[in-house]
Amino acid sequence: MSMNEVTSCPRILVVDDEAHLRELLEITLIKMGLDVDSAETLALARSHLARHSYALVLTDMRLPDGSGMELVQEINANYKNTPIAVITAFGSADNAVVALKAGAFDYVSKPVALDQLRKLVRSALQTSEVQKEQQTAPEKRAVPANSFMIGQSQGMQEVRAQISRLARSMAPVIITGESGSGKELAAREIHTSSARADKPFIAVNCGAIPETLMEAEFFGYRKGAFTGAADDRDGFFQAANGGTLMLDEVADLPLAMQVKLLRAIQERRVRKVGATAEEAVDVRIISATHQNLAICVEEGRFRQDLYYRLNVIELHLPPLRERLEDIVELSRNILKKLTGSDIDMSVEAIDALISYDFPGNVRELENILERAIAFANDGCIEVTDLALRGTRKMPEILVMPVTPAEIPPASASIVHELAHVAEIDVFSAPSLPCSLPDFLENVEREMIRRALHQTRNNRTQAAELLGVSFRQLRYQIQKLKIQE
Repeated sequence: MSMNEVTSCPRILVVDDEAHLRELLEITLIKMGLDVDSAETLALARSHLARHSYALVLTDMRLPDGSGMELVQEINANYKNTPIAVITAFGSADNAVVALKAGAFDYVSKPVALDQLRKLVRSALQTSEVQKEQQTAPEKRAVPANSFMIGQSQGMQEVRAQISRLARSMAPVIITGESGSGKELAAREIHTSSARADKPFIAVNCGAIPETLMEAEFFGYRKGAFTGAADDRDGFFQAANGGTLMLDEVADLPLAMQVKLLRAIQERRVRKVGATAEEAVDVRIISATHQNLAICVEEGRFRQDLYYRLNVIELHLPPLRERLEDIVELSRNILKKLTGSDIDMSVEAIDALISYDFPGNVRELENILERAIAFANDGCIEVTDLALRGTRKMPEILVMPVTPAEIPPASASIVHELAHVAEIDVFSAPSLPCSLPDFLENVEREMIRRALHQTRNNRTQAAELLGVSFRQLRYQIQKLKIQE
């Protein structure tokens, strides 16, 4: 079968040894306008996969000649762009979690609810289309133009790559990282990169909802369910139906609510306060926390079963202090967002930001720049406009009298070379330099000048000579105010 045929009429592979269930699934899928192949064994499923391309594989977990888990692993290894969903027995939530961790796209439970099956199939088909678009434009996939995750550091490149993989699955994700590191932005990135991008994204701060109102806020309520319930109202689950529900600071949920949340996630059904019947919901759960959930479980503050349900895949965001090379790009983007135009920053201001620890991470950077805009003159932000509370602290150094004989030969040669470059004799001088940073800046300035002189002001060759990148050299020339 050609790829054009698959595009015009998607084909689904159903793998199940129960003939009546296979027939039910086939009829349902054919009514959706899909082509269907079926197999009752792993061997026959492998034979179909070798001959055809599929938009979705739907497999039972128990098969006569093996496990559906084997098929999940094989498809993820050999057919990376083919989503696979598993059918689990009622109450086998652990099997579903294991399958999701192994790379399954999603799952349905027996007895199979046809409305849930249809939603799963539609999501899988949309995911396949998104993957085809990314394959035809790999340059857009590498660095999305509308990405919320800004920065070219190694840490951010890894985060974006992981988000790209997570967007192809419906598995629950937990995002960890310090406060202000951008967990909600990462959740939005997963949502907008997925097949659910045109559906709602609802972010909920679990620590900001009073415990007495939590059930009503999450699941909704019926008119007259309690005093003040004048009308029917949907909860967060209904509002996010078809899309993504983000549970921010999920560790702050009280234990009683954790039980109800676990059931809603497992059964994919919720019951409004005051209602007698449950209603189906289709949401992808993304949770976030700055706390260590494993420790919360050990301390009895978080249910272990809910922890395993939420922690199927973990995405960790690095703190800003571990990716300081992203400061300039982040600052430029934040300033443009705040003002709608480009605002300059002096080299000294950039240097001050790079030297700052940012305990509040990106959120603190936004606050600092927003405040600096108000104080900046002539459209340029200076160090004083930043009003930083302090820079990264250097460890205290115990100064001892030193003579050349006490310095190892290798170290002594380095000291003499630096002193020669700076035209300072450190051993004949009456005392050590008054300011080590100033001393080192003078050394660096002289080294750069010599490299530029030797290469006739060719910055590219000078950077190679000094063993630094062109961008680093250009920044240091501006910082040290070197005249070429």
